[in-house]
Amino acid sequence: MSALQPTFPKGFLWGGATAANQLEGGYDQGGKGLSTSDMLTAGTHTTSRRITTELDPALNYPSHEAIDYFHRYKEDIALFGEMGFKVFRMSIAWSRIFPNGDDLEPNEEGLQFYDQVFAELKKHNIEPLVTISHYEAPFDLAKKYNGWSDRRLIEFYTRYCETLFTRYKDTVKYWLTFNEINILTLPFGTFLAGAMIPEGNGELVDTSQDDPQARYQALHHQFVASAQAVKLGHQINPDFKIGCMIAYMCSYPLTSNPEDVILAQQKDNLTNFLCSDVQVRGAYPGFAKRYFADHGIELVIEPEDEQTLKEGCVDYYTFSYYSSTCVSADPDQEQVGGNLSMGLKNPYLKASDWGWQIDPQGLRWSLNNIYNRYQIPLMLVENGLGAIDEVQTDGSIHDDYRIEYLKQHVVAMQEAIADGVELIGYTPWGCIDLVSAGTGEMKKRYGFIYVDKDNEGKGTLDRSRKDSFFWYQKVIESNGAVLE
Repeated sequence: MSALQPTFPKGFLWGGATAANQLEGGYDQGGKGLSTSDMLTAGTHTTSRRITTELDPALNYPSHEAIDYFHRYKEDIALFGEMGFKVFRMSIAWSRIFPNGDDLEPNEEGLQFYDQVFAELKKHNIEPLVTISHYEAPFDLAKKYNGWSDRRLIEFYTRYCETLFTRYKDTVKYWLTFNEINILTLPFGTFLAGAMIPEGNGELVDTSQDDPQARYQALHHQFVASAQAVKLGHQINPDFKIGCMIAYMCSYPLTSNPEDVILAQQKDNLTNFLCSDVQVRGAYPGFAKRYFADHGIELVIEPEDEQTLKEGCVDYYTFSYYSSTCVSADPDQEQVGGNLSMGLKNPYLKASDWGWQIDPQGLRWSLNNIYNRYQIPLMLVENGLGAIDEVQTDGSIHDDYRIEYLKQHVVAMQEAIADGVELIGYTPWGCIDLVSAGTGEMKKRYGFIYVDKDNEGKGTLDRSRKDSFFWYQKVIESNGAVLE
């Protein structure tokens, strides 16, 4: 037994995480323009969501109503307060502030909505953690500029940031520039993160026409935009804490074959550390330059960009972690799903209903791997178990499987803190049931709070507390000491 007992530091930020496009609704209210997520139809675990360039009244677009937080935020924030949240990770819908993205003046009605949200959070002593761009770029930027492939989006994003930083300079302390920015290292990120309308059949997962050159150029533009936002934010309020957000994809070598080990390292570098090296260290790493050269990718980098990246390093590192996969040089291995990416099945792990492998030890490994590289504060801002919940006849929801998953991951965080990792906060994903970004489903639930709505959009939208609600309440109250 370790002499150093695992405990959470005083002031640890317990809370929950959401995104505007997956919970707000009110897609055409309050002066809001259409976002990229508003153009995504419903899908399932086996049927891809589709991108439509015009709204079709015959189709179901889950983000249009989502869970109607736009009208119910007071009720929801009160429930977060009842659980004892110290922090609430949320995003601001860009098209609610700049309906077309390239507008010269912001939409005052949209700003007032977030004024009210922040006031409600303050009433419950909950610190907002705001993601500035979370898979919801104004759709006009996709149509007019092909999204982040166009350098002009840096200017539009910076104007958006300046508006938020100025308006909320005394209200919000913690900011994240882009959600899971590293998804643009994968074809799946083309539309979701890059707001680029892909060639092909309109399926969100269609990668047959992938253009790595365009993806990495768009990613470069986001790096520059993020760095400019960090610099601008610190000028407006030096007390701002502005972070990056990475979808951490934990990948083990399937065997001790050196080829597998090298492949795992290369995947860790490319999918995880390329983006955070630029955002935390302020420059492209050597392995990225080799990858670009090997794949014929020639980035257009303006002379001032390198200096901007150096001057715009983030203050802290945040990430999502749900599961792990394996990699192997042997192509004849069974594939499994995960958050945004596929990998090989690990024979030592169980999996969720959606095939995501459950690996709390992978979280401890990931925390150490990240912190050993950067030595800046870390926050785990997405983690959780997507599952089908059943409502009992008395209205109760016994989600012991979710409690067990979360408990194991809290223990892994405790161990990582004892290992010396500076972990400052934890916001489990979808703390209230919301629309899945990948599939558009409602039945894939993560929340402590149940929302009465099904995949077809039917239901009362009434909220109710699951067993995990009361469990997490005790975890927060005890600062992680009580996990039963």
